[in-house]
Amino acid sequence: MNFQAPVIQYSELLPILIVLGGALLGVLVEAFLPRDRRYVAQVAISLVSIVAAFAAVVRLHGTSTIAAEGSVVVDGVTLFLQGTLLLLALGGVLLIAERRLDSEGGAFTAQASALPGSEAERTALATGIVQTEVFPLTLFALGGALLFPAAGDLVTMFVALEVLSLPLYLMSGLARRRRLLSQEAALKYFLLGAFSSAFFLYGAALIYGYAHTVSLGGIRTAISTSAGNDLILLIGVGLIAVGLLFKVSAVPFHAWTPDVYQGAPTPVTAFMAACTKVAAFGAILRLFYVGLGGLRWDWRPMLTGIAIVTMILGALFALTQTDMKRLLAYSSIAHAGFILTGVIAANQSGLQGSLFYLAAYGFTTIGAFAIITLVRDSSGEATHLSQWSGLGRRSPLIASTFAFFLLALAGIPLTSGFVAKFAVFSAAYASGSTALVIVGVLSSAVAAFFYVRVIVLMFFSEPKEDGTTVVIPPVMTSAAITFAAAATLILGVVPGPVLDLAKSAAQFIF
Repeated sequence: MNFQAPVIQYSELLPILIVLGGALLGVLVEAFLPRDRRYVAQVAISLVSIVAAFAAVVRLHGTSTIAAEGSVVVDGVTLFLQGTLLLLALGGVLLIAERRLDSEGGAFTAQASALPGSEAERTALATGIVQTEVFPLTLFALGGALLFPAAGDLVTMFVALEVLSLPLYLMSGLARRRRLLSQEAALKYFLLGAFSSAFFLYGAALIYGYAHTVSLGGIRTAISTSAGNDLILLIGVGLIAVGLLFKVSAVPFHAWTPDVYQGAPTPVTAFMAACTKVAAFGAILRLFYVGLGGLRWDWRPMLTGIAIVTMILGALFALTQTDMKRLLAYSSIAHAGFILTGVIAANQSGLQGSLFYLAAYGFTTIGAFAIITLVRDSSGEATHLSQWSGLGRRSPLIASTFAFFLLALAGIPLTSGFVAKFAVFSAAYASGSTALVIVGVLSSAVAAFFYVRVIVLMFFSEPKEDGTTVVIPPVMTSAAITFAAAATLILGVVPGPVLDLAKSAAQFIF
């Protein structure tokens, strides 16, 4: 019996391999390097891996091929999303590198002499760089995120989903001095994530039973040639959609989002909020446009209902929030509904708009959470809205930058959010989803209220005597905020080049 080894196109898989290789190297650093030397090594490995992977993505520009025996698809959509993910991850790692993961651990200027352990350990504790295991975990999650939108079959998509999710479960519970809140968030995320993965697997099994293949191209062919009973297929599509919609925080699969965003360390929340949504929506686009493209008249009504409920409830629940991180969590839920309008359009304009929206939302989210890490009081991060009163008078630059990110999330003109919403809404309108667009516009108006409420609180309220202080941002955090703000402004004022790039990338190969 002859055995033929699989053909692996390593050059096309290079971005994923570089990131996962960096993650493995980070594990070895954790195992063998002394504690006082891990931080510099881990930061260097993470940054070099991300930059090298981005260079590999740029080198692959224009590539359209199916690699790894059909398991991985490298096309315009894959490369656009992978490039976006790597840029967002770069900002996330910069935040993690300069921010203690324990947001309740006190001010950054803690006296090293008052901390236990050796001199090196005291210095590490004082600067918040003890939990260096977060760096390889971040790279593993990023590796899964890079594979997720490139998956050419349901098995690879499930593997990518788990590689992305499992490190995030651990990272959500790393706030050690906020142990109860952080570990509660991690436990909720893990349990609900496990259930959603089970739904995904069961749905994949049913689709395999219908199409006799897990390949997205094979599923597309089976749907177009079958004239039998589609009940098994429809049930499978519904179940697999649960697993994917959970990752993007769509209603009614959103319950984990506010608790996890609040309980997780803020730098981890920034990485998770931006990268997970980009990767998961990339997988949704590939599954529904490629594998289930012939079934669009069945899944479009389902996604339309979910998008409407997601936009409405995300905006309404955000109105009642008093914690800044929970407010941004419900904002994330509402934005999931807005992006779904582009998915539902089921045309190239919808695909282009969704790609642009994901990039715009990701940069704005990274910047907003980066600002939150800077606003602190004696107990740590100040996330209650009342603590932000008068922030514009104490630190006009930081408050103005945060207001700019909020206006972008609200979709105000001359920001990336306006262009992104216009792109997906116009694509949905062109596809005949007029009611969906109306709900989206009204939900955006409601959402604008709670963003503006925060801005009014910062600039038109009297600061409290024992109020918060704003930490002077270190170099890497300043770089992350500056990059996010510049991207948000450029995508709003001069969106043409990125829109053209998204348009040229908005083509799937089967």
